[in-house]
Parts: sequence; structure tokens; C-alpha cells
Amino acid sequence: MTPYANLGGDSGVSSYEIGSNFIKVQFSTGAVYVYDDVKPGTSDLDQMKALAVSGVGLNSFISRHVRSNFAYKE
Repeated sequence: MTPYANLGGDSGVSSYEIGSNFIKVQFSTGAVYVYDDVKPGTSDLDQMKALAVSGVGLNSFISRHVRSNFAYKE
């Protein structure tokens, strides 16, 4: 997993892993959630990937738009 840059300084995301059709997000609680092109869908997935790489806004985006629409929890 790649450490999340957390440029905003207050994110609940600690790391992530990007694949061709998924993103795994590890939160500061240690929980890992997998989001894919089905749940929450390609548009949200692409946005999440961009936010992860930029290091800012991922936790907020998940909280506001994706919520519990994840593929599965590891």
C-alpha cells in the first residue's frame, strides 16, 4: 500500500492501493475497504484514484459521495 500524503492534515485515510479497476483504501482505524468499477462505479472510482494520488480530499469524497457503496471490506 502507498502511504496517503494527507496534505490537508486531518484525513482518516492512511494508505491506498490502485489497480486497473479498483482502489483499496486503508483508514486510520486499520480497516481496508475495496471500491471498484461496479461499486461505486467508474466515475467515482476515477475520482477516488485522482484524489488518492493528489494526497488531499479522499476521505471527504468517500464520506460525502460514496459512503457505504463499497465492493467489500477486507
